[in-house]
Amino acid sequence: MPIAGIYGPDDFANRPQGQTIPARSAPARAGSVLTRPSLEWSSEVERDTAPIYDRVKHVIPPVEWPLMAPTIHAINQLKRARNAVILAHNYQAPEIFHGVADIGGDSLQLAVEATKVKADIIVQCGVHFMAETSKLLNPDKTVLIPDSRAGCSLAASITGADVRLLREKFPGVPVVAYVNTSAEVKAEVDICCTSSNAVQVVESLGAPSVIFLPDRYLATYVASKTDVKIIAWKGACEVHERFTGEELRAFRDADPSVQIIAHPECPPDVLAEADFTGSTAHMINWVREKRPRRLVMITECSMADNVRAELPDVEMLRPCNLCPHMKRITLSNILESLLTLSEEVTIDPTLAERARRSVERMINLKN
Repeated sequence: MPIAGIYGPDDFANRPQGQTIPARSAPARAGSVLTRPSLEWSSEVERDTAPIYDRVKHVIPPVEWPLMAPTIHAINQLKRARNAVILAHNYQAPEIFHGVADIGGDSLQLAVEATKVKADIIVQCGVHFMAETSKLLNPDKTVLIPDSRAGCSLAASITGADVRLLREKFPGVPVVAYVNTSAEVKAEVDICCTSSNAVQVVESLGAPSVIFLPDRYLATYVASKTDVKIIAWKGACEVHERFTGEELRAFRDADPSVQIIAHPECPPDVLAEADFTGSTAHMINWVREKRPRRLVMITECSMADNVRAELPDVEMLRPCNLCPHMKRITLSNILESLLTLSEEVTIDPTLAERARRSVERMINLKN
């Protein structure tokens, strides 16, 4: 079904200016800093990190490994000292995703796994809304993000005030928020979703119309899969919206046997060229099952590297779009975060209680 309507900031004359950000990232706590470890390449580091390098040797050149391995070794030791766990999104670089992460996955996987961890400290290697989500689901744990500037163009496209204006314009229509939103927005909606379960969440509400925000392209994809009327918001991911159907057709012209898989945050002309469309987790599972000879993976670059590390027999051909926000997370600032317990994510308790409900409704949704 076509999108029933799409709205953005310019459609509300009385829209408040500016954006409040209720979550904060605090500096290091006094007295919490640990002794800085040596970051020298040594026989001990080489021995202890050898199994890790075996996993990433197809995507990290051997000449680079001695520069990364000492920091990876130190981070893995500090995790034990701090009783910390590292969550890493699929878009993190291989040295993070395969080198130091305890749990990797897409937004839904990380949201679910965040409720199961027993550690005292969660280090979120992703963007800020992911760290907020981990804090919402683990209010009594310390949640750290190595660089609080790791934002998200999609999350920044809408505010809690915008959601309230949409509710005024469409009274009684339930609101679904993509998990790629701030805690402030999550507090104003009925339920969250990810690209993995967006259609299921929309149809679970049993309503003829649903407001779906903030990604206009994911909303378009959902609308094509359901009879529910979708009212969308004019947000987009700066990584996925840059792909075009024309560049995908060029790959097919060069090699008609190539397989193309794409994330539903991409524009419709891109999805029309894809052999498969799905969330990052679904894309990875598709590659594991199909094992294509040559593959174009239309999403953030590092995910293709992480998949190739696992499946080196799959040749990756990709128009590469890096997420500048994800790339703010580095081995160096993960180390600093564990050493100093910075930057800690905090959320106003009253707002957090409301935001938590929308995330938990998504997680508890039965198939």
